[in-house]
Amino acid sequence: MKKYFLKTAKIALVLVYFVIVAGALVRMTGSGMGCPDWPKCFGYYIPPTDIKELTWTPNRAFEEGQVIIKDEKLWVAKTDFKTETTFDESHWRPYSKHDYAIFNAVETWIEYMNRLVGALAGIVVFAMAVLSVSFWKKNKKITVLSWSTVLLMGFQGWLGARVVYSVLNPIKITIHMIVALLIVAVLLYIIRTATGKITTFKTDKRVQNILLITLFLTVIQIILGTQVRQYVDEQIKVLGYNQMQLVLENPTVTFYIHRSFSILILALNAFLWFRNSKIQLGFAKINWVLSFIGIEIITGIAMYYFDFPYTSQPIHVVIASLLFGVQFYLILESRESKI
Repeated sequence: MKKYFLKTAKIALVLVYFVIVAGALVRMTGSGMGCPDWPKCFGYYIPPTDIKELTWTPNRAFEEGQVIIKDEKLWVAKTDFKTETTFDESHWRPYSKHDYAIFNAVETWIEYMNRLVGALAGIVVFAMAVLSVSFWKKNKKITVLSWSTVLLMGFQGWLGARVVYSVLNPIKITIHMIVALLIVAVLLYIIRTATGKITTFKTDKRVQNILLITLFLTVIQIILGTQVRQYVDEQIKVLGYNQMQLVLENPTVTFYIHRSFSILILALNAFLWFRNSKIQLGFAKINWVLSFIGIEIITGIAMYYFDFPYTSQPIHVVIASLLFGVQFYLILESRESKI
């Protein structure tokens, strides 16, 4: 079982990142409410592709839990039944979680694929936890953390439902992102611990401390970024996609803080790169960090000065999560350093 554990843990990490990518695409396309219920989608395990499937018609069979849109409201079938010639409200109950009742086939399927990737990641994480039992006698920490990841994935799923029920509450979206990063961190720690083969690096207390600071600043930057993104979404609702040049015409203070933080993060990581090269500490992944920060800055500039080019937003989000992962892994490596 042990020989399969590490492979499964790595697959789980990749899938969690795919979930982050899918989530970024959902935000870019405005598909967060593509499925207005959870865990099903309009009451279906496989969502509809046409509004006709969500429209009441006479002499049609419905199953319990299936959803229709009528009078700009969602209605849920109470039991299995067949409609008659007129709408009978006694067979239906109004959906009570929220009042959002819009169907867009493209948005529905984008959100549905996001959920499928999340479900697949959850299954692989569970398989990893089962395989981790083989480490119980040798290293209980691996087993405990693996099952903790299962709980975190479950919490993430529950939180995803709360995001939908709140009609994309920005605070809940931010927490959703932070939990995803926490899962990434735990998986990286598990993989690093289970690998067994440890690379020794030279120690440098200043580098270790700044690594912690830069990771903390990156998390703050990501939180600020989700708030800026929420502001952008609200502006798009008002202005429309044909006036993207006006979205950040009068940005909030959060935007300026978010932009200024990028300069600070770049400066600190440039110092880490210089320090690592000067005294040859051996942290090769600091090069990755600078590359990711460069991409972040480029995509940030593109969004502000070139009116949000296509895919610039999801790239910005995904690279931020990759940056977090690499920085966290550098901290793990720095803890193994010695003179």
